[in-house]
Amino acid sequence: MTSHPSTQTMKPATAAKKLGVYLQATPAEFQEGVVSRDELRALQTDPPEWLRELRRDGPHPRPVVAAKLGVSIAGLARGGVTEALTTEQIDALKRDEPEWLRRERATQAEVRKEAARIKARKDAADAEPPARPRP
Repeated sequence: MTSHPSTQTMKPATAAKKLGVYLQATPAEFQEGVVSRDELRALQTDPPEWLRELRRDGPHPRPVVAAKLGVSIAGLARGGVTEALTTEQIDALKRDEPEWLRRERATQAEVRKEAARIKARKDAADAEPPARPRP
């Protein structure tokens, strides 16, 4: 008895997250259906015009907004940004650079610096030969 492998599918929200787009801005047929792994791969390798446009102009989901602004998602929330933003809105924030954005970028820079310090310390410890037990 041979079983046929079933096609793995995902919810539209999961597919939108993997594509880095805001689900509510996708076409209705995308939001209402399911996406197979093959369909997702096809969308990633040869994106249709609607996907290229969303990636270019937005609205972008919060993780993408945070990355484009160089802050954390929590930093966005502290700055009062709770909704998806368009590329134009993100560019305006970069130009205007409000106080909250400067503060969050500085915080993010410190977090990255500390993470790099910890990684360097761990890498140095891993590179040391293990201590030999005393006889």
